[in-house]
Amino acid sequence: MGSSGRWMLWILCVYALRVTMRESSLEVVEGDFVVLPCSFFTSSPLSRLNIIWTLTPFSSPETPMQVIVYDHGQVIEDPSRTGRVGFTGIPWSADIALNETQVSDAGIYRCMVNNPPEAADPGIGELVLSVLAPPSLPVCQWDGDIEAGGSVTLFCSVLEGVPTPEIHWHKLNPEEISLPINMEGDLSGSVQIVNVSSQTSGLYRCSATNLLGTENCYVSLSIYSPPDTSPGILQGVLLTLSMSLVLLALLVLVLWLHRTGQDGRWGDGKEEDDYYNEIRYTPSLMKRSFV
Repeated sequence: MGSSGRWMLWILCVYALRVTMRESSLEVVEGDFVVLPCSFFTSSPLSRLNIIWTLTPFSSPETPMQVIVYDHGQVIEDPSRTGRVGFTGIPWSADIALNETQVSDAGIYRCMVNNPPEAADPGIGELVLSVLAPPSLPVCQWDGDIEAGGSVTLFCSVLEGVPTPEIHWHKLNPEEISLPINMEGDLSGSVQIVNVSSQTSGLYRCSATNLLGTENCYVSLSIYSPPDTSPGILQGVLLTLSMSLVLLALLVLVLWLHRTGQDGRWGDGKEEDDYYNEIRYTPSLMKRSFV
């Protein structure tokens, strides 16, 4: 290659558009404000400057979306982020600001800059934004047989939290006891209690925790114990019933004997009285008594 060719290549390299991302990744707490930096260098007038920011969400990496565009002096915002996104130093900087950040704002952001007639080299910058969020309020439920000897399962689930919350179950009374948990995905966990008894009754707490905080929900269990029908108690009941029947029979017998005795005494008295009256008024006996 001749000297003129090398000179032209050097000119193209000098005048090629360059895009630089000052950060490769950022973290922000949900609801806070963050600036996504994107710097570019160009030697051409900015009358035809074009900047496009896109987002590929972590939740749906197959569907990138346009966040904000600057094209020939006009700014176009994504309708779902209207009022929450904007350029901070246009046209000299491609930086954008996000306020009232949401978990759905997390993902891979790309800053693409064009300024014809310059060619971009590389023309695209990229950074990763993570939006941290405390756990949402978990939901507690239970299912199963609360009769003594049955089995009960406690369920706990949380909708969101970044980083992913850790889920724990505790029995709170009479003293706090940690329970083994079965994780069912990243955001839900359960505890199974078999052969429940009166000692199983009490208040249970599910905690969802990450570095931004803890949220709790509660379940109260009352185990039902049916009346004891063991053979010893049943025999005691039968013995008591038998004794009661014997005593009742004896009482009836005593009453019958008493009544029979009363009837006999009344009959003897009547005969003696009649006999006494007969002697008393017999004329022959009266005469003899005066002799």
